[in-house]
Amino acid sequence: MQKRLISSGSRFEAEIGYSRAVLVGDTVYVAGTTGYDYASMTIAEGVAEQCEQAFRNIQAALAEAGASMEDVVRVTYIVPRREDWEPCWPVTRRCLGNARPASTLIHAGLQTDAMRIEIEVTARIGAGAAYSGRQD
Repeated sequence: MQKRLISSGSRFEAEIGYSRAVLVGDTVYVAGTTGYDYASMTIAEGVAEQCEQAFRNIQAALAEAGASMEDVVRVTYIVPRREDWEPCWPVTRRCLGNARPASTLIHAGLQTDAMRIEIEVTARIGAGAAYSGRQD
């Protein structure tokens, strides 16, 4: 089985030595993704805005691998401050509400103080289309 590396174009990937995502078979592993806008190399102050940008970054990596947000089966959220989690709920519901992946929240420090959320996902290509279970 071959693996394909997917880059966001961020200089961090080359400097640190990782890929935004790795595709192996029909599984896409998306690295912990923060709210950096890689086109402008800026990060918003608000946690909800960072969450939105992180999901845009994730969505771009998934699309390059041939997957979508509906294919996400696992998500891990990392927030340094407990009070920052609840403001992200509307964003996470909008982005992953249909997929309803298994989810974990971790409270931990991030690379810089400006980073207020980091999100990591695993997706299975076609999982969204194959879903037939209840969502209650």
